[in-house]
Amino acid sequence: STGLREVSNPSEILLSQRDEALSGTAIAATMEGTRPILIETQALVANSNYGTGQRTSTGFDLRRMSMLLAVLEKRGGFKLLNKDVFLNIAGGIRVDDPAIDLAVIISIISSLEDISISSQYCFASEVGLSGELRPIIRIDQRIAEADKLGFEKIFISKYNTKGLDTSRYKIEIIPLANLEDVIRYVFA
Repeated sequence: STGLREVSNPSEILLSQRDEALSGTAIAATMEGTRPILIETQALVANSNYGTGQRTSTGFDLRRMSMLLAVLEKRGGFKLLNKDVFLNIAGGIRVDDPAIDLAVIISIISSLEDISISSQYCFASEVGLSGELRPIIRIDQRIAEADKLGFEKIFISKYNTKGLDTSRYKIEIIPLANLEDVIRYVFA
C-alpha cells in the first residue's frame, strides 16, 4: 500500500541471527551491482551411501563448487570423493561473484571437520586453481560493510592490500596469500 521502500541494510536480513556457533557456515562479502552485501554460505558434508558423493548447490554455480572441491582435495589435502556435499546461499539469492569462493571453502571445511567458525569472521577472496587467494574488485566497500555491521575480522587476499588505507576501519583486516595460510589461521 505504500509502494516501493528502500531496504536500508540488506546484509542484516540475509545473515541469520544466532546465539550459538554452528559448523558449516561462513560469512562472505559480496557485491550486488554496486552495493556491498554480506551473505551466509551454508555447507553440509556427510558420508555418501554410494561410492561417489553427490554434489548439490543452491544459489551458487555447481561447476564452480566442483572446482573448489577439487582445489580442496589437491591443495588442502581434504578427502571429499566419498562425501556428499550440499551448499546453500542463505536468503534464497543467487550469487555469481567469485569473491565468495573463500567463504564457500571455509564453510565446507567447517562442516567436514565439524568445527564452528566465529560468527565475527568475514571472508572476501577468489580462490585460484593452485589455492592462491586472488584479489577482488571493490575490496574497500566490502571491508566497510563488514566494519559497519560490527565484524571483528575480514580475511582478504594479500594482493588486495596495495593502496588500501586500513586505518579507516575498526575491523581487523587479515591479508593472506593462499588456502594453506587461511586454514592454518582459521582452524588452528
